[in-house]
Amino acid sequence: MAFTIIEEEVVIVGAGIGGLATSVALKRVGVRALVLERAADLRATGAALTLFPNAWRALDALGVADKLTALYAPLERGYVTDVKTKLTQQVLYAASERGGPRPLHRKALLQALADELPSDTIRFSSKLTSIESKVEDGNRISVLGLDDGTIIKAKVVIGCDGVHSVIARRLKLGSPVHSGRFAVRGLSVYPEGHGLARTVQQYVDVSKRAGFVPLNDNEIYWFFVCKTPPKGEDIGSDPKLIQKEVTEKWARDFPMSYLEVVQQSDLSTLSWAPLVFRYPWDIVLGNLNATNITVVGDAMHPTTPDLGQGGCMALEDAVVLGRHMGNSIGPDGKLRLEDVGQALRKYVRERRWRTAWIIAASFLSGWIQQDGSGWWMKFLRDVFYKTILTKLMNIAYYDCGRLPNKMGTSK
Repeated sequence: MAFTIIEEEVVIVGAGIGGLATSVALKRVGVRALVLERAADLRATGAALTLFPNAWRALDALGVADKLTALYAPLERGYVTDVKTKLTQQVLYAASERGGPRPLHRKALLQALADELPSDTIRFSSKLTSIESKVEDGNRISVLGLDDGTIIKAKVVIGCDGVHSVIARRLKLGSPVHSGRFAVRGLSVYPEGHGLARTVQQYVDVSKRAGFVPLNDNEIYWFFVCKTPPKGEDIGSDPKLIQKEVTEKWARDFPMSYLEVVQQSDLSTLSWAPLVFRYPWDIVLGNLNATNITVVGDAMHPTTPDLGQGGCMALEDAVVLGRHMGNSIGPDGKLRLEDVGQALRKYVRERRWRTAWIIAASFLSGWIQQDGSGWWMKFLRDVFYKTILTKLMNIAYYDCGRLPNKMGTSK
């Protein structure tokens, strides 16, 4: 079998939010990257997500924010209803120059990022099967093997390959752990319009939490989170069964307004997944980079979704990494390998504590909102929505900085 050998400056493993955003960031500072994606096209698992102001600042730095803010309006408020008591609390999102968080289609975000890249940047249907390090001309490079026999020699490898990252395992990072909860997510479609206000509606019960938010006049994104089903109960990937379990079993006591949204689901968008995270101390003490290898997004800091920061942190990572990598370019426009290691160390130093804190804060948020039925937990939950949540959400107003535009254009 003949092997094709390719040489690349940077290889990014994974074309999710982190991978595409990192490629755009590197392009803006003058570094070309090849993105390897095992799927046949852009992934849209999860249907939608909510991006907070910190993410929009990162998208500004990447030059794509305006494409999306024109399509998705910010949210000003949300409501949290206790399923048992029927009491409702209002949550106001702090004002910023871009307003509150904006829910948007995941595919729209991926496409906006992909549109910033040359057409040959993403190599689809490319599964990484091996990665080895070797020294050439006194410099350490990585040799990647793909399932089609292609061999790629890369000066830098950036793992953006998600929760079960091959690159994270290469760095010997601690494996993600199960939170003891799972999430169902879906998109409901109303061809004639849903007529609902653009607010976040959440419902909490003992060990359960659910909610929905309109994306536009015709689509609503919804979620359901609860403790993992009893051992042996597996709904697999059957969307019809997922929908039935939510409406007839797990959330049967929830308000009809919520159940009606779930019943209106586009079944092709439904997903079921356990919620996992990496221990914060694995981030603080773990090996997040090697000489020419590092990780971005969920590959570095998988977190529970309770503060809506997973995608936001990946976008921040991309900008920070791009900024430091931009300082490793020589007069010939090529990466100086002797400077790459320092750039990766600076990136990791800047991201380590912030991401560890967000993982811890997200887990704490989920525990308070879902666990326990005692009076003290109800009291804590009441205090949480009135005061603690507002303080925790200060993390959403972080500014990851700008990118030096060495290409002279945002394209």
